[in-house]
Amino acid sequence: MCGICGLIYKDQQRKVDPELLGRMCRTLAHRGPDNTGCWDRKNVGLGHTRLSIIDLRPVGNQPMSNENATVWITFNGEIYNFPEIKDYLVKKGHQFRSHTDTEVIVHLWEEEGVHCVDRLRGMFAFAIWDDNQKLMFIARDRAGQKPLFYAQLPDRFLFASEIKAILEDPEFKKEADIEAIHHYLTYQSVPAPFSAFKGIRKLPPAHYLLIKDFNKGRPERYWKLSYRNKLEAGSEKSMISLQEEIIEKLREAIKIRLMSDVPLGAFLSGGIDSSIITALMSNLMDSPVKTFSIGFEHEEYNELPYARKVAKRYNTDHYEYTVKPDAKSIFPELVWYYNEPFADSSAIPTFYVSRLAKEHVTVVLNGDGGDENFAGYPRYTNEEEFALKKDFPSFVRRWLRRKIGWPAFINSASGLRKNFVRLKSMTQQRLLYYYRITHFHELYKMQLYSTEMKKSTDSIFSIDIMLDKYLQAEADDFLDATLSLDLELYLPDTLMTKVDIASMACSLEARSPLLDHEFMEFVARIPADVKLKDGRNGKYILKKAVEPYLPDDVIYRKKLGFGVPIDHWFRNELKEMTYDLLLSKKAVERGYFRKEFIENMLNKHQQGENRQYLIWNLLMLELWHLMFIDGSLSPPAIRENYVHAPKNFNGNTPVSPNS
Repeated sequence: MCGICGLIYKDQQRKVDPELLGRMCRTLAHRGPDNTGCWDRKNVGLGHTRLSIIDLRPVGNQPMSNENATVWITFNGEIYNFPEIKDYLVKKGHQFRSHTDTEVIVHLWEEEGVHCVDRLRGMFAFAIWDDNQKLMFIARDRAGQKPLFYAQLPDRFLFASEIKAILEDPEFKKEADIEAIHHYLTYQSVPAPFSAFKGIRKLPPAHYLLIKDFNKGRPERYWKLSYRNKLEAGSEKSMISLQEEIIEKLREAIKIRLMSDVPLGAFLSGGIDSSIITALMSNLMDSPVKTFSIGFEHEEYNELPYARKVAKRYNTDHYEYTVKPDAKSIFPELVWYYNEPFADSSAIPTFYVSRLAKEHVTVVLNGDGGDENFAGYPRYTNEEEFALKKDFPSFVRRWLRRKIGWPAFINSASGLRKNFVRLKSMTQQRLLYYYRITHFHELYKMQLYSTEMKKSTDSIFSIDIMLDKYLQAEADDFLDATLSLDLELYLPDTLMTKVDIASMACSLEARSPLLDHEFMEFVARIPADVKLKDGRNGKYILKKAVEPYLPDDVIYRKKLGFGVPIDHWFRNELKEMTYDLLLSKKAVERGYFRKEFIENMLNKHQQGENRQYLIWNLLMLELWHLMFIDGSLSPPAIRENYVHAPKNFNGNTPVSPNS
């Protein structure tokens, strides 16, 4: 796992400044503290910061080339099937100097060009410079586990694992992208291909981009998950067979992710997904699995007792930590590392558990992707707080049809064609789901936005992003289409961003067996009605499959998620800071929001009407402006021992995390 960066100048006579390349690398040092490498040739430069995982020798350092130094790569990620690909390439006559997966990609590019990505099984973001063809090829993995940003400017092309590396170019002007912020407020993260900065884009998951002769290329998709061609699940025998196949395919996905020349362990939250990963790992490893858990003092957010049960059952070497964060001190770190406004507050415990794990291992496996694969989120149901209300979203639907439809109808024939299809797709179910997954939807924004902000975003509708994903889904069922939506929107832009940034800030590699693309392709073919049984029992078939491996109270308890008690914090230790920041003269003068709406929202939260997610969203946006646009909030002083000595237990006797 690493940090990558680089640039090309349009003018072939303009040489890359090694100092610029060095500064870009230094901003990524947390992603790869073991080695920094830079390579440049005339108008092209590549940079790399290495976290050594496979083949720890210097021969594994990057940027790396082929035998005659005509093809160069900077690569972030892990390719789990690289031994098989290497055998194939050796038979083709390619020669290797290292035992790394990086070198395999170089030679696979020589052999198959842009189609090299089709063979790769793993997580990756990489850039290849082919000096023979004078082109650059950048690509990102199917699930979006590894990030890749780029800027196509008139005289140069820049790319990096994190935005802050691109910002090291002194000629790049830092400006907020209003459209991206508009979407961020809705989806809690900036959705691809947008970024919070004008001129910087995200390469979407499962896409590549080819830059040749400095022509502006378009990202090309190379993979898409299909929910068609369903497997048989109508009989008891077929259900048992599917359950067994789920376990076997997951075991294989875990097994190939145990490949490492450094210590590895697992995140163990106490939920089904991380628990089954831990259980199957324990049966595949010769020594006890090192497991890491985070808890909170507020019991409604604390899952430590369930994590302990699993750790005890599988005799793991278990470490846990109760989060008592000084929230004010962690804010600069959150803002700095995430590069963009990011409103998933579970980034905080993800930071803590990553720092805890890094004290003992360099690689961890996690349970990410289980809910998106098997319909595990409560929002997929129509129960309790997610029950359909008579007055919603019917009135929203009428308003959206009026607000979204008519301006585009008038503007152009193409707009008419697109909006006819889009409006036709706006079913009650889809609108309700939009309401469930968003922070500030269109009706909220009408109240939140200033007159100026309304004018700036008048023809931009965040709901379009979601509806277009629905229209593009290769699915015939609403639930399947919704799972497809989350795997293409929420998973890469929020969940994977959260995990990548938090883990790499600690120089820790996180691997996700449930996001193995072959496993995902298999699970997508499982009928939707055995994932969400009777419209209310999420993960039904997965729960049945893991019964032999996990305690019933771990499998069948109510889902908590990786929550954070920010509702309590905003009424107590963060109250004063929140009022001061969101109602400050500087915040108001940005011209985005109506001060009276924000003040009313803060007051309602104090009175017991929970508005914590909206407040967090606005708070992270303002802090991002202060640090990256205004420059008045300083980046954090990086500390190595942020987490205090964790509590440990071995064997069968868990101890209190506070003992």
